Amino acid sequence: MNVRTLCLAILSFGESTGYEIKKQSVDGKFSYFVDASFGSIYPALARLEADGLVTSRQEIQPGKPPRKIYAITDAGQAALVEALSEPPGRDIFRSEFLLIAMCAKSLPQHVVTGAIEARIQAIEEEVEQLRHVVAELDDEAAIWTAQYGVTCKAQALANLRETRADLEKLAGSRLSNTNANAAE
Repeated sequence: MNVRTLCLAILSFGESTGYEIKKQSVDGKFSYFVDASFGSIYPALARLEADGLVTSRQEIQPGKPPRKIYAITDAGQAALVEALSEPPGRDIFRSEFLLIAMCAKSLPQHVVTGAIEARIQAIEEEVEQLRHVVAELDDEAAIWTAQYGVTCKAQALANLRETRADLEKLAGSRLSNTNANAAE
């Protein structure tokens, strides 16, 4: 999926400014799908408009610069359906915490324990944020999507709490072996 498709998806829920699209893609209900920046959103919107997939209008604001408000066209809606009808790519998951876990044998236990505690706290905050998102949504598909996210995060949290002792036991074991070998 790309930023063009993300912009079309956001606009399929209603008119938005480029800033609002960015806000929704960073902090809102669309923040879980594609990384987007102002540097990618505005060029994508310009291309979408040039291709006739979105329209824009200026809204005058007293004492402020005019706002450019975008809306999806029928052709844009068709392009969105076509893009979303393609088989989805694989979910991309990267985690610095998992790199720490992978190297736990080479790390002191306090480092591993600290990383586990920080990850638990981060996941708890993410679950809470998603629950707030669910409470504010009024679209059934968006609610389902956010609840899926809550379930995934809650399962990760439960697994981490259940297995943390196993990882903590591994911490430093390579360091202990290295020190023992050096002493011999």
